[in-house]
Amino acid sequence: MNQFELVAETREDVGKGASRRLRRAGKIPGIVYGTDKDATMITLDHNELMHQLDHEAFYSHILSLKIGKKAAEKVVLKDLQRHPYKRAVMHVDLQRINENESLTMRIPLHYINEDKCIGVKQDGGVVSHLITEIDIVCLPKDLPEFIEVDMHNVELNETVQLSDLKLPEGVELYSLLHGGDDTQAIATVHLPKAVEIEEEIEGIEGVEGVEAEEGAVAAVEPAPEEAPSEDSES
Repeated sequence: MNQFELVAETREDVGKGASRRLRRAGKIPGIVYGTDKDATMITLDHNELMHQLDHEAFYSHILSLKIGKKAAEKVVLKDLQRHPYKRAVMHVDLQRINENESLTMRIPLHYINEDKCIGVKQDGGVVSHLITEIDIVCLPKDLPEFIEVDMHNVELNETVQLSDLKLPEGVELYSLLHGGDDTQAIATVHLPKAVEIEEEIEGIEGVEGVEAEEGAVAAVEPAPEEAPSEDSES
């Protein structure tokens, strides 16, 4: 299992000016809060954090945070503010955890067996991911790194729904705990767009062909004879 450790220092200066100075010095301003303790303003090393962020598991793992000479605390990543166009982080929010209290986390979905999917192998379909992350609720000890979505038995034009997810023990979906719809689609198997368009064109051409044939028949039908006028000469 991946282990992630963050080393931080407390900071006293706050505000935009202080944050800019920190970033120029290769540091990232942040905050850690939760478990009925006071929020603590911290700084982290930018390059070290960027290295950690390259690992997908970092976003959904229990992290170890060491602030100065204090004992390490268990935290999770709750928010990350990135620069709009540079590869840089502007601010980070961390939340302390209580082993006996549930937490809400956003977890990635891992789609497996797409190459063996019935709708793909037998009918030439493609898989579309409608959702790639999902919010879950669980105790820290039950926090999964990701949730798998098995596409093996999904046929063409079938949809995978929230209710189809196989959740690990102790894990619940946040949306369903708050009145969400368990029929919400998360993935589907369908024909590629080019094939769908081609079939639509063929269907249109087929209809036009039938209409053209009917028009041709109507054109050669003899016009009905006019009834002789009562005023015509005998």
